[in-house]
Amino acid sequence: MYTYKKRIVVKVGTSVMANRDNRIMLSALTKLVDQISKLYEDDIMTVLVSSGSVNAGKEVLGDVITEDKSQRRQIFSAIGQPRLMRHYYTLFQNNGMRCAQVLGTKRDFNPGEHRTNMINCYEGLMSEGVIPIANEDDAVSVSHSMFSDNDELASLIAEMIQADMLIILTDIDGFYTGHPNDDNSKLIREITVDQEVEHYIAKSDKGEASGRGGMKSKLKVAKNAAAKGIPTYIANGKRDRVILDIVEGKDVGTKVTA
Repeated sequence: MYTYKKRIVVKVGTSVMANRDNRIMLSALTKLVDQISKLYEDDIMTVLVSSGSVNAGKEVLGDVITEDKSQRRQIFSAIGQPRLMRHYYTLFQNNGMRCAQVLGTKRDFNPGEHRTNMINCYEGLMSEGVIPIANEDDAVSVSHSMFSDNDELASLIAEMIQADMLIILTDIDGFYTGHPNDDNSKLIREITVDQEVEHYIAKSDKGEASGRGGMKSKLKVAKNAAAKGIPTYIANGKRDRVILDIVEGKDVGTKVTA
């Protein structure tokens, strides 16, 4: 049975994984997997919450004749999820590691048998030294069963497994006092759950290229997680060693604390 010193949850957004043509970049996935592998060597277990299945599906199909927005998302995700997992499986295997896919809907986190089954699944995988890779089950998750975005999914998993840390990776360095491209904007290094910074969002939020989440969502999720005792970081996933630097306590991104 694998034993570890810490367990962390890392959420990677589509904007980190995809290029300007919205195609998944293997180089980005490789950097991500290499960092998780290094943490594993240091007895730190990572649960990876990965976006990108819809983009991966579009790479295969191009476009579809279906006009219904929800059905298009289901089709792209159903095609793209195994393609995305094949990339992860190969990359982790190259590092001598194993990974597993865990899909879920919002209903699975409600108190009861579904939640218990989810907990048992994650605990079982981690005890065997297998990296769980989580994503919303877009193929069946519609309307009320949908997460607001994968940021919310990551926070629910972090709470469920009692993670020591939650890291949300996007394509900017953290939470700013204005638009990230504005020379007058400043990166906020630390935010507390009761600190009023929401007024900055209208000026700073640029969203994610192909995802549903923006900085408003990330701040809400980070504050909720921090309020439950899980320090949360919002950082630039395109930065080299960003996960390792955060775990090592370096001054990276925006930290949200209770």
